[in-house]
Amino acid sequence: MTVPSGGVADSRGSAAPAAVFGDPDPLDDTPYALGLDIGSTTIKAVLLDDGVIVHDEYRRHNADVQAELTKLIHDLARQFPGVAARVAITGSGGLGIAQALEIGFVQEVIAGTQAVQRYHPEADVVIELGGEDAKITFLKPTPEQRMNGTCAGGTGAFIDQMATLLRTDAAGLDRLAAEHLHLYPIASRCGVFAKSDLQPLINDGARHEDLAASIFQAVATQTISGLAQGRPVTGHIVFLGGPLHFLPQLRIAFERTLEGRATGFTCPEKAQLFVALGAAHLADGSAHRFDELADRLLERRHLVPVSGRMAPLFADDEERAEFTARHEGERVPRRDLAEVEGACFLGIDAGSTTVKAVLIDSDARICYSHYQAGGGDPVGAARAIVEEVRAALPGTAIIARTCVTGYGEPLVKAALHLDDGEVETIAHYRAAAHLVPDVTSIIDIGGQDMKYLSLRDGVIDSICVNEACSSGCGSFLQTFAQTMDLDVHSFAEAAVAAFNPVDLGSRCTVFMNSSVKQAQKEGASVGDIAAGLSYSVVRNALYKVIKLHDAAALGAHVVVQGGTFLNDGVLRAFELLTGREVVRPDIAGLMGAFGAALIARSRFVPGRASSLL
Repeated sequence: MTVPSGGVADSRGSAAPAAVFGDPDPLDDTPYALGLDIGSTTIKAVLLDDGVIVHDEYRRHNADVQAELTKLIHDLARQFPGVAARVAITGSGGLGIAQALEIGFVQEVIAGTQAVQRYHPEADVVIELGGEDAKITFLKPTPEQRMNGTCAGGTGAFIDQMATLLRTDAAGLDRLAAEHLHLYPIASRCGVFAKSDLQPLINDGARHEDLAASIFQAVATQTISGLAQGRPVTGHIVFLGGPLHFLPQLRIAFERTLEGRATGFTCPEKAQLFVALGAAHLADGSAHRFDELADRLLERRHLVPVSGRMAPLFADDEERAEFTARHEGERVPRRDLAEVEGACFLGIDAGSTTVKAVLIDSDARICYSHYQAGGGDPVGAARAIVEEVRAALPGTAIIARTCVTGYGEPLVKAALHLDDGEVETIAHYRAAAHLVPDVTSIIDIGGQDMKYLSLRDGVIDSICVNEACSSGCGSFLQTFAQTMDLDVHSFAEAAVAAFNPVDLGSRCTVFMNSSVKQAQKEGASVGDIAAGLSYSVVRNALYKVIKLHDAAALGAHVVVQGGTFLNDGVLRAFELLTGREVVRPDIAGLMGAFGAALIARSRFVPGRASSLL
């Protein structure tokens, strides 16, 4: 629907007038009104002349909001010389800028509702997707908005991330989806989990057209189920925001999901600008000349807050040397596989992103270990491990019993007829307790999961695991290392050598992208960002998963494990944030497999053959 012309509304319903700061401008009777919507990834602008749109803009700011906004206002000053306009700013990134420039600020929900009620009074529900946010606004009987909080799954940035996996962009994803024949179940709650769903399908040769449509379907499902939270999404639906405006196949996914519930769908002609349009209609008070506004932007530096900084991971070389020596002493006994005799016990950990294996002898000495990317085929990886062990095992030794744990435990156990299967928490506990008998806490950070076990008197007292979010896991760090053209080891080395780590908080992978880009704009080094991410991983584990209020709750003997803790930056950040020295075994990435091998050894009955194929 074409946005019609018309004057400023006489009534704003429940919307409160925008606050306006500064001295009044003599051109207050100007017919011009400018709405600026400053979002997480884009800046939108709508200029009205007596209620009619005469100019609009949609620009990506690439985390440099002030520079792009200055350029936009300069362009307006050139195109509309001498013009003054009432101005209102809205959007997730707009409040600080509005206050610094002494310009009125309007809440997004008020601006968006104003535009929808003005141009589409028939609307019952508004579904809006942005770069890092998703919203559902129920308009009747009174406006009620629900939006995403700490997770950006299902937003525009999520779509961009998934498009990269298919070696295309969002527009290419839309073109592919138009040719789909089949839909696959894909997680959209978390970009890292979605990647795990997609990668095996890509490896198996699934059509990219089907995968693209499945991604859009996942976004629609996540938005409706995650935000509506049981409230029926019915009546006439209006779609707003850049992703829904520019991607027709995404709208079709929503329509497919809401079929039978919605009575109609509308995507306005300028859906990507509707919040800015509403802000323009709500602009009041003093007018501002564009050239003067541009000069004010140039004068006021750092309108967007500068990233905070944290203490370096190591104060000096001596501190790092002590740390290295202490952790190098935490080694598990080993034995050469060629010298093994008698019964041996194989443990396999089929994880979310890797497959690990450990073979121990009757004295629990490690004779063989294996660590590799699963590649979406844990059964194939496990079978190859078994064949490799059998080929290398001397004739004086046998695999007496086997046990599997981890994400792929049921599948691997059934396929290879392994003797035992055990849940991950128990396997990790058995490994930690074998090495540190009086362990009080176990923290395990893997590729996509985190686990915390609290122990009292040698018994597991409580267990916490991450659920729908994988921020702060191994894949989280790997993703950022790859964007900086580094492997994880080099990334860790850069972190421990950094002098001025960036405070990046603890956010989901998609949100963190913006924080990292902002830090890069401010000149932060790769090491400063890597060290900041190391702190973020630990913060996420401590405060989101464990929900730690006092480090004393961890007890005196803490064991940390999982491949992520092989990163010295993460390990050091953990020790600094908890204020205690911890034990990281040299097999931190193999502890699940080691625990499984110990379980197999404990259940071995002499004379009974293994069922292993």
